[in-house]
Amino acid sequence: MQALLHQIFSGIATGGIYASVALALVMIYQATHHVNFAQGEMATFSTYIALTLINYGLSYWLAFLITLVVSFIIGLIIERVLMRPMASAPVLSSVGVFIGLLLIFNSVTGWLFSYTVKAFPSPFPEAMPALGGWVSPHEAGATAVTLIVLLLVYGFFRFTRLGLAMRAAAYNPVSARLVGIRVGWMLALGWGLAAAIGAIAGMMIAPIVFLDPNMMAGILLYAFAGALLGGIDNPLGAVIGGFAVGVIENIAGAYLVGAELKLTLALVIILGVLVLKPAGLLGRAVVSRV
Repeated sequence: MQALLHQIFSGIATGGIYASVALALVMIYQATHHVNFAQGEMATFSTYIALTLINYGLSYWLAFLITLVVSFIIGLIIERVLMRPMASAPVLSSVGVFIGLLLIFNSVTGWLFSYTVKAFPSPFPEAMPALGGWVSPHEAGATAVTLIVLLLVYGFFRFTRLGLAMRAAAYNPVSARLVGIRVGWMLALGWGLAAAIGAIAGMMIAPIVFLDPNMMAGILLYAFAGALLGGIDNPLGAVIGGFAVGVIENIAGAYLVGAELKLTLALVIILGVLVLKPAGLLGRAVVSRV
């Protein structure tokens, strides 16, 4: 029983990381109706920036804040320079840009920071007990950080004028323009926020899996599975789906398929959702006249 509880709590902690990345994917999907395949590589690049700042002598949380600002600016620039000209392009053209971004960020990260696996520090002291030893201090701290971020994002979109304007621009750009909302800049801000949220996920997962240019490849797959499971057009659903995938991965990996085949669970979830319920658990089924 204790082993099962450990797997569940550990899965919740890992699922919080998946939930953050899934939320970033949903934010960009709502704005562009495309999945940003480069989200994981962008997060990895941001995590290397944080490690560089820490190695230069900055405190962890100061490096954390600076990395968020830099990541936000990177996301803003990508939308302004690359994605804005692609607004009316065919779907395959946009997919090609996302794949190109993935390869560029992966190559630039390896070129600048090397492909050597590196340890990333945790801000949470190992001496502190967490939930009776069922999860590590970092897992408990990372879950708390993730929940705080999710609550801040919810409050931003629910209670601020800027957040409401961004939601309006994502849901109905034409009507948003008619009431004076600068839709282009709202989409750019959405990209910036998604990049910053992805950076948080990268910095929280790096102490667990160690840091290398391919660190987020598998995590992005789990996050995509969580986003589809909860609903790719529903931020709350994506968050719930991310936590659910974390728990499913841990339990199934421990008792069913083993650690070597855990990644295939994400593929099974993706295929199952697409076949049985394409809109996800909390997503909206869209019906259009052909």
